[in-house]
Amino acid sequence: MDETISFSGIDVSKATLDVHVRPGGSRAQFANDRAGWAALGAWLSPFQVERVVVEATGGYERGAVQALLRQGHCVCVVNPRRVRDFARACGYLAKTDRLDAAVLAHFAQVFDPPSASLPSEAQAKLAQYAALRDTLVAQMTRLSNQFAHMDDPDVEQLVRELQETTKAKLADLDLLIQSCIQDNADLRQRYDQLTSVPGIGPVAAVFLIACLPELGQISRHAIAALVGVAPFARDSGNLRGQRRIVGGRAPVRRALFMASMSAVRFNPVLKRFYMRLIDNGCSKKKALIACIRKLVTILNAMVRDNKPWQPALQE
Repeated sequence: MDETISFSGIDVSKATLDVHVRPGGSRAQFANDRAGWAALGAWLSPFQVERVVVEATGGYERGAVQALLRQGHCVCVVNPRRVRDFARACGYLAKTDRLDAAVLAHFAQVFDPPSASLPSEAQAKLAQYAALRDTLVAQMTRLSNQFAHMDDPDVEQLVRELQETTKAKLADLDLLIQSCIQDNADLRQRYDQLTSVPGIGPVAAVFLIACLPELGQISRHAIAALVGVAPFARDSGNLRGQRRIVGGRAPVRRALFMASMSAVRFNPVLKRFYMRLIDNGCSKKKALIACIRKLVTILNAMVRDNKPWQPALQE
């Protein structure tokens, strides 16, 4: 390996960015804000960094990743579980911000994960809207679950007020989402293409656009794995034939789960596929997961070929 080539890992927290460069062991810490992102880029510039690896942290990494991409760095956002498994395999049992950055740099040197791409301004805005919508929906669900077990009138009134406030904010956010889509020709075209598929409603289309930018750019197997509906073997000893779905992007999978529940009723292609699986003895849960996998495969092909929904070609 060319010893002049470096690999960097960045451990991200809400307030700070801990950076490690390998080989050499250079390290530094920066604030996780605009000034810190600029300082980070300037600090990395003397190194011949081939790859920067960052863990997905639910959004805390977004600003730094986009800043590094604009500066021309190759940045890879990876699943934290994958990095932690790598750390254990390498014997890194302790866990600190500095050590995590060093592990990420080692991971960057050993593996070549897919690099992130710089989203457009509209895509970045839509991704933030989608994340906020997911949070508001989760809050609505929590409030509804709590309300069922309350018997104090004053507390019930407070919960009702919170529910109404959250519902109003969710409606306002949906208007912002639609405005963002309609004001951008590319997003509008993709949105119209996706919602032409029976079962894909506005919410599912938004999450597909915002949280699955790889749609249409990778293979059907890879896209199914990204969503988290690809079956993986768990064969060991006498145990054979067991397959499990693991990982994936939970917001997209949740949106597609709801979309598939509608699609198996109203989409003729998915309905026939679902009923065939049930008739062959498949459980309803497994059949629905298979329908999600088929649906995302169809959507991937549609976006790849830039074609509308054509049920005759999707059997």
